[in-house]
Amino acid sequence: MEQTFIMIKPDGVQRGLVGEIVGRFEKKGFYLKGLKLMTVERPFAEKHYADLSSKPFFHGLVDYIISGPVVAMVWEGKNVVTTGRKIIGATNPAESAPGTIRGDFAVEIGRNVIHGSDSVESARKEIALWFPEGIAEWQSSVHPWIYE
Repeated sequence: MEQTFIMIKPDGVQRGLVGEIVGRFEKKGFYLKGLKLMTVERPFAEKHYADLSSKPFFHGLVDYIISGPVVAMVWEGKNVVTTGRKIIGATNPAESAPGTIRGDFAVEIGRNVIHGSDSVESARKEIALWFPEGIAEWQSSVHPWIYE
């Protein structure tokens, strides 16, 4: 089983989309392994987005992420990184298909509701950064009804 890091950004939290987003991942058959509501400090946000530090939008992105609480989550399941990105939709909401989170709930690229790891490697790094205390180890009783 693979794990991914998903973050509901401040606009998603402020708009009351947390339950809807969690529900979409649960309904797909993924397992929630870690969840916390938190306010992000600037140095932490800069570390999270370090790979984008040379981009012109970096400072605006950091300002956005620290502007309000976020919900940090770890999800587990078969191909959860790739499938999670499909559930989320394209970075630009205008290119996101209806039925995706961004396709349904976002208009502006700078207010696109959610972040998801883009690879297994980045998921490992992001999970280690956001959940240094570790995550819950459990398996759902419906596991055999979802996975062969």
